[in-house]
Amino acid sequence: MPDLVVITAELAWPFAIALAWLAGEIMHRWSGVPRISVYGLVGFAVAQAFPELYTSDSSSPVTILANVAFGLILFEFGYRINLKWLRLNPWIAVTGLVESAATFVVVYVIGHLSGMPPLTSLLLASLAMSSSPAGVLRVINEQNSAGQVTERVLHLVAINCVLAVFVYKVIVGVWVFQTSGSLGQAISHSAIELLASAVLGAVFGVLVPALLRQLGHVQRDGTVAFALAVVLLVAITHAANLSPVLATLTFGLMARHRRISFSRTERNFGAIGELLTVLLFVFAVTTLDWDRVVAGAGLAIVLLLARFVVKTSAVAVFAHVGGVTWRKGALTGVALAPMSVFVILLLEQTKSMGIVLVDELAALAAMTLLMEVLGPIFTQYALVWANETPQEEEA
Repeated sequence: MPDLVVITAELAWPFAIALAWLAGEIMHRWSGVPRISVYGLVGFAVAQAFPELYTSDSSSPVTILANVAFGLILFEFGYRINLKWLRLNPWIAVTGLVESAATFVVVYVIGHLSGMPPLTSLLLASLAMSSSPAGVLRVINEQNSAGQVTERVLHLVAINCVLAVFVYKVIVGVWVFQTSGSLGQAISHSAIELLASAVLGAVFGVLVPALLRQLGHVQRDGTVAFALAVVLLVAITHAANLSPVLATLTFGLMARHRRISFSRTERNFGAIGELLTVLLFVFAVTTLDWDRVVAGAGLAIVLLLARFVVKTSAVAVFAHVGGVTWRKGALTGVALAPMSVFVILLLEQTKSMGIVLVDELAALAAMTLLMEVLGPIFTQYALVWANETPQEEEA
């Protein structure tokens, strides 16, 4: 007789992914909300209903697949970043630096005033700087949006994510130094790790396009080649304890500037990319615990409001010098709301060092859940109000 417990455990993730996909399709067609918001709700619900079935560590197949899914999104995200545009309009880079720094300072002050230890407040502030490239890019592709707000959102997300990874790794390095007393170990988990990740991504960004040119038929074979390269890159960074976030983002950035075409029909890496996206957004919230979410809800709401106001205001302040209206600047800031998936995977990678930060950051758990659901909705409405979606144009 088959073991019912074993069968149930093996079916848990396929069931959650299928249920999330179906619920996402139904809710999107009924109400127009982004599918990924529904994926998060379903993932959180099944994880709370059956917590023993949705446990995973850094080496589990589900965690690795989630990192691959995030890597594919980050590659595509990096591919859409135009460094030439940043050189021609440096105010975009200035905006990204200012809004990230302002968010860091405000969140740190609020966390410190609430009674958090200084190092914990610093970690929370570094994570709050970021916006989720997965959430933003998914909404942009789903809405098929294009225009000034869309491009500014993409570039600002890239800037504040790179800054968030750098600051977060440095703070974690300080944490390691305080607990181990080894300055060399602390440095290896910060600057050296980030540099190695960026160099590895750049190497892939040079070698893969060169290989495709030698093979020919770039348009036909490019998607599969890039996807396999991302899988290999994520596996290498995972094994070497490097940053897959920075590596895959750099890979996409380099591939774009090596003049390899990546057509619109290949966005999201086709059906496999869509499937992995569902898994990613379901996985992100299964790491959260209801008790932590409730315990941190009050502080989370304050922090999210502060983060929202700071990002929106900072982007709006630089709107005119950056070449857009104040209204479009404010909408760009609103669209930066998502942060959940980026934060979760960054925390999961830190677990390999023996540092479990989610337990100490109850407010972060609540922020993650709220932004998993609400963040994509903010981005969607910002793009619609900016008149950058086909639906709005047709109206």
